[in-house]
Amino acid sequence: MRIYLDNCCFGRPFDNQNFPRIAEETAAIIFIREQIKADKLKMATSYMLHHENFQCPLILRRRAVERFLKAYSAVYIGIGLAESVTTKAAEFMSAGIKEKDACHVASAILAECDCFLTVDDRLLKLESDEIVLGVVGKLK
Repeated sequence: MRIYLDNCCFGRPFDNQNFPRIAEETAAIIFIREQIKADKLKMATSYMLHHENFQCPLILRRRAVERFLKAYSAVYIGIGLAESVTTKAAEFMSAGIKEKDACHVASAILAECDCFLTVDDRLLKLESDEIVLGVVGKLK
């Protein structure tokens, strides 16, 4: 199975774990990351993930995420596909999805992912016939 995790997923383990939902989502993300490392899941990444991660002001967090993206990406949607990403993202933006989020979903579709994972409630309201959108904490 090929999956795409949005930037929120990569940041969740660094969030305050005192809240049950955050702790549950973090446990699910750690499990998913282990499945990726064990080659049981294939992870797609994109220039948007790298760009968004690069903007993170927390150096250790940014470096940890970048190492994981580089080490375990099975499919990469590069900047050379930006026009295709933008075109596909426009469809989702017309449904009220923010530009970065729409570009992530578009990248996942172009990478032929089976599932797009997020912890963003607003993004989960998106309906698509092209990809399954899933909330990380509900995977267990």
